[in-house]
Amino acid sequence: MEFKDYYEILGVKPDASEAEIKSAYRKLARKYHPDKNKEAGAEEKFKAVNEANEVLKDAEKRRSYDQLRAGGYRQGEQFRPPPGWQGQHGFGGGDDSDFSDFFESLFGRGGAAGGGHRGQPRPRRGQDVQASVQIDLQTAFDGGRTRLAMHDPAGGERVLEVKIPAGIQPGQVIRLSGQGQPGMAGGPNGDLLLEVGIRDDARFRLDGRNVVHVLPITPWEAALGAAVPVPTLAGTVDLRIPAGSQSGRKLRLKGRGMPGSHPGDQLVELSIRTPPADTEEQRAAYDALQAAFGDFNPR
Repeated sequence: MEFKDYYEILGVKPDASEAEIKSAYRKLARKYHPDKNKEAGAEEKFKAVNEANEVLKDAEKRRSYDQLRAGGYRQGEQFRPPPGWQGQHGFGGGDDSDFSDFFESLFGRGGAAGGGHRGQPRPRRGQDVQASVQIDLQTAFDGGRTRLAMHDPAGGERVLEVKIPAGIQPGQVIRLSGQGQPGMAGGPNGDLLLEVGIRDDARFRLDGRNVVHVLPITPWEAALGAAVPVPTLAGTVDLRIPAGSQSGRKLRLKGRGMPGSHPGDQLVELSIRTPPADTEEQRAAYDALQAAFGDFNPR
């Protein structure tokens, strides 16, 4: 096994005070906590920091460790406990530990604070569980509640009611405390982390916090201007179309997008639809239009 230099792991000097050790531990524990740091290797670093603190915060363990370290061992070197070490410095047995073989070779499986008596496993928090939930755009806009069926490893099913905050975005994560894997030996349950997905909507699409709606209009509404009703996620509003508008033009309804501390807007994209000429009268109307705008060439 490899020797662990607990002072190096915490980034403190061998003569560091209790306050300095505590401060270094808290800083590194926050940095590498698995709930906040998803980088590769963060969880292993978090465990190493916890183990180093477990030894250095305890005066008796620290004295024993310092005696060993004085032999010139360095981080990562191959290590075997000196003969008779366990009998002189062991701290009892136990059935469960998150700590390394190095720690257990020095202090035994029951060496962790709160490790309990021989044969009693140490309480451990359950693992977090990741899942996804799909909601419609209107629910994402309004907020509300949705039901989610979760299957457990034993084949059972539980139904959870999930609160959806108004204005939630795709990819955001909702944390349900205590709904993850059960804890061990009386430890707390993990959490359920739900990544939100938003289903496609027939009328709208999301563009960040903005909502885009394609509005069909007639050629005369585009040419002459008009006031037309436009659907939004908060209800229908009247929109003034400027005269001379073209297909693809976007008009902005400020504050009509997804709610939030900085609400989005609704962008209304105009799409001119040409009516068919199915009758003699309609064809004559198009002939008259062609005659009136004979010099117009859109190309």
